[in-house]
Amino acid sequence: MATARTSRKPPARKDAADFPAAGTMVNARDPSIVDLIVRKLEEDIVLGRRHPRERLVEQDLCADFDTHRGDVRLALFELEKMGIVERIPNRGAIVRDLKPREVADIYDVREELEVMAVRILPFPVPDEDIERLEAIQHEHGKAVDAGDLLAVFHSNVRFHRAMFGLCGNASLIETIEYLAQKVSGIRSYAHAKPDALNDARRDHIAMINALRNSRRDDLISLTRRHLKPAVRAYVDAYRRRFGDGGSRA
Repeated sequence: MATARTSRKPPARKDAADFPAAGTMVNARDPSIVDLIVRKLEEDIVLGRRHPRERLVEQDLCADFDTHRGDVRLALFELEKMGIVERIPNRGAIVRDLKPREVADIYDVREELEVMAVRILPFPVPDEDIERLEAIQHEHGKAVDAGDLLAVFHSNVRFHRAMFGLCGNASLIETIEYLAQKVSGIRSYAHAKPDALNDARRDHIAMINALRNSRRDDLISLTRRHLKPAVRAYVDAYRRRFGDGGSRA
């Protein structure tokens, strides 16, 4: 795991009783290190470096990031709000174990919300918005060719944020982004499939062409299709790892 070091020394070790219980808000003394911990742990989960049900031990994270438990606990609190970490009383934090049914339900809602955004998106799309999407997709394509999964992840997030942002409904945009973030931990399973990244690139390019030519029905079909592979890949992987718990029912 990537680590980050800061020049300041961590404070003297305190007893567990000196810290708030899990589930309570903690005042971080260094917001920048909290953001770094959140980003690095999210990336580790997205890239499959950390797996469902894996423990996130506070003492280990303090050592990894050369910081104190206040920062670590606030970072875990933020990751819990994002839906990718779960904190269990008297056990600590783990990478959230999303059951296949949960994932399928979230994706069902995502699909309808993203299609709603496409339905209300005003046409024609201005040239500068098309050019912005093309620039983001160019970065995504370079990352795919390089096999840089981290850059693929970040450019993919930027692409969809920019595209759905065109609908102009702030509440809808926020909900779409929240649900996408909540299932971000399953991305590595889709990326493990042969040609999955090239298929995603193909869909992005087709989406841009549909936007450029005001083809709403084509964009709706692409939006629905684009979501399917991640769910199938996750369910298959869950079944292999945990047995018949992979059933949707």
